[in-house]
Amino acid sequence: QVQLQESGPGLVKPSQTLSLTCTVSGGSITTNYYYWGWIRQPPGKGLEWMGAIAYSGKPYYSPSLKSRTSISRDTSKNQFTLQLSSVTPEDTARYYCARGDFTTATMSRVDEYDYWGQGTQVTVSS
Repeated sequence: QVQLQESGPGLVKPSQTLSLTCTVSGGSITTNYYYWGWIRQPPGKGLEWMGAIAYSGKPYYSPSLKSRTSISRDTSKNQFTLQLSSVTPEDTARYYCARGDFTTATMSRVDEYDYWGQGTQVTVSS
């Protein structure tokens, strides 16, 4: 059973960089053909795909967030990380990490991710 767990600060100041880590257990982030994504949900809004990192290590980004987003991984710890720069209060959201499968799903479709973390709330405020 694959399990994902997000971790990171719950409060970030405007203009700072938000950094979250997803720790994966029960499966390796280098296993073919999975990708590992970041998805967020602002208060009162729907889920938004932010980006993902493939089993190969190649990152993919939402065009709307690409200029501010970086996704990387640490294979020795079986973790992948999201960094979102220059945050504003509009980046306040619950952030999720999740797993998808290249062979059966489309990376940007949040409803096609099969395993999810419980999410972590991030508030951007001074």
